[in-house]
Order: sequence, then C-alpha cells, then structure tokens
Amino acid sequence: MDVACTRSYFNIVMEKLLTKRKLVVRIGIALILLVVVMLACSLMGTEKVSLKSVIASVADGQVNPDYEIFVRVRLPRIILAVIVGAALACSGVVFQGLLRNPLADPYILGISSGAGLGVIIAMLLGLAMPILGLSPVTVFAFAGAIGTVTLVWFIGRLTGRRHVAGLLLAGVVVNAFFSALIMFLTSVGRSDQVFATIFWLMGNMREESMLVLWTSGGVVTAGIVGLFFLAPKLNAISFGERDAKTMGVKTGQVQLAAFSIAALITAVAVSLSGLIGFVGLIIPHAVRLVFGPDHRQLIPLSAIYAGTFMVAADTLARIIVAPAQLPVGVVTALIGGPFFLFLLVKYSRKVGW
Repeated sequence: MDVACTRSYFNIVMEKLLTKRKLVVRIGIALILLVVVMLACSLMGTEKVSLKSVIASVADGQVNPDYEIFVRVRLPRIILAVIVGAALACSGVVFQGLLRNPLADPYILGISSGAGLGVIIAMLLGLAMPILGLSPVTVFAFAGAIGTVTLVWFIGRLTGRRHVAGLLLAGVVVNAFFSALIMFLTSVGRSDQVFATIFWLMGNMREESMLVLWTSGGVVTAGIVGLFFLAPKLNAISFGERDAKTMGVKTGQVQLAAFSIAALITAVAVSLSGLIGFVGLIIPHAVRLVFGPDHRQLIPLSAIYAGTFMVAADTLARIIVAPAQLPVGVVTALIGGPFFLFLLVKYSRKVGW
C-alpha cells in the first residue's frame, strides 16, 4: 500500500470514529459546563456576592461592593485559572503523546524547577520595578521556564536525535540540578524572602491586570489552536513513528513543533501561577478514558475541562480555610497524588517493571 492510500485509509477510519458534529456537540457541552462553574465560583468566597446587585450596578452606573469584588477580584482570578488549567492540560496531552509515557506531565521535563529558579533569583535580588509592564517575578519565571525548555531540548537532541526518551531523561537531570540550586538559594535567603518564595512555588492564583490576562490568554489560545491543527499528525504518531512515516508524516518536524508549542504555553502558565502539579496528568487521562484518544477532541476537551477543574480547585483553596487561603497547588496535589500512584501501579504492571 503506497503513502497516499495509507494516509487516505487512516483519515477515513478516524473520520468514522469522530464526526465533526460529535466533536462540536462535545465541545459545546464542555463550554456550557465551564461557564456555569465560572459563574457559580465567582459568587463564592468569604464575602457573598449577589449577581443581581452586580447586574444592577452595571445598569444604573452605580458602583457597589458586590461589583468591585466580582469584577476587580474574582473574575480576573477565575479567568487566570482557566488560562493556566488549559495550558497545563494541553501540554500534558502533548508530552504524554510524544514521550509515549502516560505518567508524563509538563513538570517532568524540569520546566517547573527552571521557573522556580527564576523566581528565587528575582526575589533574592529584591527586584520591584516592572519589566515591560509585568512583575519582575513573572518575567524571571518565564525566562527560567523558556531557558529550561531550550536546555532540555538541546540535551535531548544530543543524547539521541531520534529517541524522545532522551528528552525525558534530560528533563529529570535538569530538574534535579535546578532543584538543588533552588534549595541552596533558599537556604541563604532572608526569612521574609524565603516565605514568599515557598508560597509562590506551591502554586497560587493572583488578581492579574486585564492586559496580562489578554496577552497570556492570547498566547495560550494560539498555542492550543496550533496543537489542534497538529492533532491528525499526532494521531498518526501515536501508532508509532514508523507507521506515521509510511503515511507521509514528517515525524521530526511534528514532534519539534508540538513540543515547542507545549513548552511555550507551559512557561506562560508557570510564570503566572507558580508550580501547580498534576493538572497535566489528571485531566488528559480522564478525557481520554471517557471520550477516547483522538487528539482532535483530546486537545480542546482537555483545555476546557482543565479550566473548569482549576476554577473549582482555586475556589476550594479560597474558602476551605477562610479567611486564610491555601495555595491552589496544594489542592491539586492532594487530588492528583493518589491518582498518580494509581497510574504508576497500573502502568508498572502493564510494562512489567
């Protein structure tokens, strides 16, 4: 069977398994659920907010406390949670597919430690002046994440140009090295700096400006759209690189493009919210279990359901010990830890570890 026939057969089979109508319906239902959860969570907190009062405030032009809390505090935080959740989940989808490892998530490649190292440096230097309108902590975290991605990719290519497992091993080594640097810098820092750093490293949602939300949301959305257009080729690669090549897929280019996009949106998420683990692990597996492994639906549905999950998790972090707040990373870890152990046992038995 030649390349054209193989590709045509593959496309026909995939179209039968997932029709456009079915995809649109599933995405529509997921979006409705997201909006409902966002609206419900925006009314929860230490201060109760009346949606009626918020709407009335908009109508008559009078500003009231409910409007201020809803628009200035909770809505930006909820939007940020959606952006971060979508980025982490889509990155998890890609990393699990490219590394062919169901236990992979964005942080296994060391991106978290790179961003954390950037934050530590910014805080120890006492930087306060905004850089391009952004907090120096955010800028340093983003630079650290991107730098780590570049380093991991470079080392992975050196260890084996055709073996994506090299990326996994490189990520583990870089993660360990940067974690050691973080512990060293934390041990020599002042107590107030150490507390702020540790709190950020545990993962937190903050009230960001609309400029930051529009910029980060635009980058993440563009990245997800790019991954969606790569979805058919990612489906082919999931059957194995050799089979994908017989269908005319340029596996090296696809892997590089998908990995770069996933790394970029992960860096954006980490720079905004700190280190929030397990979202890129839990949500893709749940979506894959319910709807199947087709990346055409796995990518958009993971993004939407992860946004819903992050909004709910952050709301729980806000109210569970009110008036104090838990880092949202603690909530996701408490949920994701047992889930990760379950997957580890299941995968270990499957591969015979």
